[in-house]
Amino acid sequence: MKNTFLKIVFLSCLFVAAIGCSSDNESKDKETEEPVLGTDGLTTKNVTNYIVDKKATIETVALFYNLKKLGKTKVAIGQQDAFNSFYQDAGGDSDIKKNTGYDPALLGSDFMFITDKNNNNQSNNWFYQQEQKIISDTKAAYAKGMINTFSWHLREPYNEDTFYTDEMTTDQKSKAFKSILPGGANHEWYKKKLDKLASVFLNLKGSKGELIPVIFRPFHEFDGSWFWWGANFCTPEEYKTNYKFTVEYLRDTKGVHNLLYAFSPDNSYTTAEGYLSRYPGDAYVDVLGMDNYGDFNNQGSLGVNKANAKLKMLSNMVLTNKKIVALTETGYRVTSTTPPITDWFSGYLYSALNDNPIFDANIIEVNYVMFWYNDANGYYVPVNSVSNAADFKTFASKPKSALLNSLPKMYELPK
Repeated sequence: MKNTFLKIVFLSCLFVAAIGCSSDNESKDKETEEPVLGTDGLTTKNVTNYIVDKKATIETVALFYNLKKLGKTKVAIGQQDAFNSFYQDAGGDSDIKKNTGYDPALLGSDFMFITDKNNNNQSNNWFYQQEQKIISDTKAAYAKGMINTFSWHLREPYNEDTFYTDEMTTDQKSKAFKSILPGGANHEWYKKKLDKLASVFLNLKGSKGELIPVIFRPFHEFDGSWFWWGANFCTPEEYKTNYKFTVEYLRDTKGVHNLLYAFSPDNSYTTAEGYLSRYPGDAYVDVLGMDNYGDFNNQGSLGVNKANAKLKMLSNMVLTNKKIVALTETGYRVTSTTPPITDWFSGYLYSALNDNPIFDANIIEVNYVMFWYNDANGYYVPVNSVSNAADFKTFASKPKSALLNSLPKMYELPK
């Protein structure tokens, strides 16, 4: 597989080199002109050519532009549920801030509780209280200048008890995803769930009444089969159909214009052809992401090289379509029985996010990386009292790492 990847990278580089010689002096100021392929070419005038929603709010357009530009020199670092989930349940500042003195650049949230069947929108309801807490955290992150991203662990459409296939019957697993497609038995049920999402998105507002931009990451890790939307339970065309419907319903039917859309498999793909097998198309995706825990799971330099190759694959893919590249989930969970790996952050992860001499091509652009959440019994991001605290602090202070203190104004286009 490595030889195949090297060929792809080599051919990509030849293509880039060949077209990079084109003149860049022709009509630079034309708002509708496509930039020269193989060069950066992204400007404040043409940025909307490359995003899913042509009616996106100015803050959403600015987020795409600034995040894309940031990736030339920095990687924004964030954590899921950073304001709500803490190692050993120690509240207060995010665990990243406890360690480094700075808030994360990115906050991850989830619609799981918000769309739960038990959420009755009453103030004394636990699920509704979680909804309000998540909304409050999102607004707080935006006010600080952070980036917000939402995933969605949607429970199956039958009993709404689980999103894991090992807790579903064979019949449920085989029919669940198909049933939410247009014309399916549970399609109206799915639309009602999207109505709830739209209501939340349209009421996420900043201090001036502006809509808060969100990177929305639906139906992630679809190349595995642990979720009911996984590869064993829907065809590539069915997955694409649902992804397209989700975008079109939120954007065109509900009028939600403060979203960037992320496409986010797990780490199984090693070729562009494989990665794109369920890709709905550039018109529906703003972020090419990948979740990757497995390559970093105590595999040493071999795992680093695997992860680096996959990120370079994505980086080469966005040379022409100008999408954002993200390591949408990663981490190594430390518990009382699983000790930390020496230099996991400053060595393993940082190497994977950067150029790696083992491969011919030195093109890599990762715009953000997100760690999963800490909890009472373990952590992905160390606080300052544990043995690998210094490793994370070193990682966070490296030249390419960006916490909140290193972010530009993400929601304003440069003048």
